[in-house]
Amino acid sequence: MNEPQSPRLRPPAEPAAAATPPELDALRRRIDAVDHQLLAALNERARLVGEVGALKRRLGLPVFHAGRERDLLERLARDNAGPFPSAAVPRVFGEIISATRALEGRVRVAFLGPEGTFSHVAARQQFGSQSDLSPVATIGDVFTDVERGRADLGVVPVENTTEGVVTQTLDAFAESSLTICGEVLLRISHHLLSRTGRRENVKRVASIPQALAQCRLWLERNLPGTERVETASTAAAARCAAEDPTVAAIGSQLAAETWGLVVLESSIEDRPDNTTRFLVIGREAPGPTGRDLTSVVFTVRKDESGTLHRLLQPFAEHGVNLTSIQSRPLKGKPWEYLFFLDLEGHRSEPAVARALEAAAKSAHSTQILGSFPRAAAPGVGGA
Repeated sequence: MNEPQSPRLRPPAEPAAAATPPELDALRRRIDAVDHQLLAALNERARLVGEVGALKRRLGLPVFHAGRERDLLERLARDNAGPFPSAAVPRVFGEIISATRALEGRVRVAFLGPEGTFSHVAARQQFGSQSDLSPVATIGDVFTDVERGRADLGVVPVENTTEGVVTQTLDAFAESSLTICGEVLLRISHHLLSRTGRRENVKRVASIPQALAQCRLWLERNLPGTERVETASTAAAARCAAEDPTVAAIGSQLAAETWGLVVLESSIEDRPDNTTRFLVIGREAPGPTGRDLTSVVFTVRKDESGTLHRLLQPFAEHGVNLTSIQSRPLKGKPWEYLFFLDLEGHRSEPAVARALEAAAKSAHSTQILGSFPRAAAPGVGGA
């Protein structure tokens, strides 16, 4: 006797695709038309930049002009009538500038590596993804690569609002003939990164000493008793986390992307104003832009009383504002110091020139490190 067969179950029919409302189709066609207009405008911009590049080559002018790019981005953000968000204008146009600048000539930029460090973030913020960004092992190597022509420009950290000055950078300036061409202000946002994305797996937290210090309170509250491991860079910490699921790294979003990590927690820095200042170094001095800084380093005679007072007095007399004063030991001369000064204005401005000339008369030696465009508002690194 044949057994009754089970009825065959038919797969459920897929729902019919909903018809696109004609109003939506019409809006999309208008967006497509605008996109083609944007593409045509970008190509016209590229053709004009190509002509600029040819003219610069004939005149022997540098490809990178920090003041021009800063002013352009600020003006576009200021003139934006919306609804496109003004905060996105610098990022969008920064990439456009980077892409079309490459038509003038590829800019080779050395930075403190490896890839994924905040120096990498700063270099990419300043020069965009279309530049040739080259990681090197030390701050001294950044200077060496630019001095020997292996890079056109370099990006080096010089100070942080939480941890203070980067002494290796100041020491390198004292022994270099390079000039400062610009500055980058980067809002440092630290992220906790791991391979698994599970906080309960974290037994150690790795990063550079500065990052560990900048996140100390958060770590004490959220990962008490967890071992801290110091590394040479935030990227090296990210590499450790990629190799060991029990290690979490403190680093940037770029480090997470580079090493395939998950962001466990975002913005774990203790201070919301945590910002690092980077300097762009090169071989060609930029001209005045109307909003500049000048950096200079002096030595004074230690056996003369009042020399530091006489060194600083001319800046007050000529109405030149000092924005920073730092000191570093003079190598080979115990208890003698280098004094690094940042002041507002370009060295070609009459008041600045007179103040520098008068200060030099009281100094034992004077070295102008550069006059350069001030940075725009800080960009965010790691967000």
